[in-house]
Amino acid sequence: MTTTRFAPSPTGHIHVGNLRTALFNFLIARKAGGTFILRLDDTDQERSKEEYADGIKRDLEWLGLHWDRVERQSARLDRYAEAAGQLRASGRLYEVFETPTELDLKRKKQLNMGRPPVYDRAGLALSDADRDRLRAEGREGYWRFKLDQERIEWTDGILGDISIDAASVSDPVLIRADGQVLYTFASSVDDVDMAVTHIVRGADHVTNTATQIQIIRALGGVPPAFAHHSLLTGAQGEELSKRIGALSIRDLRDAGVAPEALLSMMARLGSSQPVELKLTLDDLAEGFDLSQFGASPTKFDAEDLWPLTRERNQALPFDAVRDRIAALGVPADLAERFWSVASQNITTLDDLGPWWAIFSQGAEPQIDPEDADFIAQAMPLLPPPPYTDATWGEWTAAVKEATGRKGKGLFMPLRKAVTGQAHGPDMAQVMPLLQVVKARG
Repeated sequence: MTTTRFAPSPTGHIHVGNLRTALFNFLIARKAGGTFILRLDDTDQERSKEEYADGIKRDLEWLGLHWDRVERQSARLDRYAEAAGQLRASGRLYEVFETPTELDLKRKKQLNMGRPPVYDRAGLALSDADRDRLRAEGREGYWRFKLDQERIEWTDGILGDISIDAASVSDPVLIRADGQVLYTFASSVDDVDMAVTHIVRGADHVTNTATQIQIIRALGGVPPAFAHHSLLTGAQGEELSKRIGALSIRDLRDAGVAPEALLSMMARLGSSQPVELKLTLDDLAEGFDLSQFGASPTKFDAEDLWPLTRERNQALPFDAVRDRIAALGVPADLAERFWSVASQNITTLDDLGPWWAIFSQGAEPQIDPEDADFIAQAMPLLPPPPYTDATWGEWTAAVKEATGRKGKGLFMPLRKAVTGQAHGPDMAQVMPLLQVVKARG
């Protein structure tokens, strides 16, 4: 069975880059009828917050990315201790004592000698007596995984054939001096225990993948199929990380972006397929193909979400917005007509409020100086509400006869005087919704 996972750390709000990872893994599972796991990587007790865990769930639920089960790394610490014991027994986990300053000096020395700055495995040469002495001196030991110094190879679902020489990579630290299990180790244990078959994540994890393949094998597991998607940049190719806080899913939702718009963009961005609005996750899954994605950095412009949001919102049936329209105070007998008239002139659903304000309270007239006399002649010819579907035609005909104006010179000043807008719905449809016309005086 296909099993994927999305494994965010609950140390902040998820953003568009996280969403891309979550969506890809979700769609792979959805397409195969498999299992999608939400795994909260919360072993960092200082930075992990329950409010962020709740926020992640809320964001995924808003997007419709429903998980089959939730796992929390903080509930699996005993399992990580057991796995660490297994690796120690097999000689793959060893204790080291260097301070950050000592490691930095070693790296600089290696670079000065023209060598790659790889950990020199000095910890492997320590005797029991050496370790006891270091502890007595107040040193705190931490644990590294001993890599087999061979080439680590896999066929990546996006990047193709990958080969990394393990001799060019430092033995990764898996357990800190304070006992905290680090991401590289905990994730490997989880992926084995949870029978994860496919992992999609950002291209910045390629080296992690190489080391995790060896860790998974050392634990007796079979590495899943890996794929690494490109990283997002800004519209001009600039680094996105500095702006990422403004691109959180929470903030995009609050701004009125439609979930379908966001999902449709993320499911195609960086691929050879055009971005098209899809209204269901099944439609997205059906056309989803990792092989269509490239390795180059992918430009993301949040402004591109608005045309998709507009398309989605304008396609909504009345039943989908009935409660929202009622909350605006629109009378039930006018609600469906109001949606029919206003829907084609909105981008976000929040745009409905200003339209109802115009219809119910009247708009501040916009009258150009050259049209002032014309409007002064026209407004007395408009009877008081209520209006009908015929009102606009009857009124403009009367104004045309009285003033001689026609075409745009007739219709545009009247629209601006009545609605305060130069553009908008067909005025014949607007008039029956108008409760007040301020320009009548």
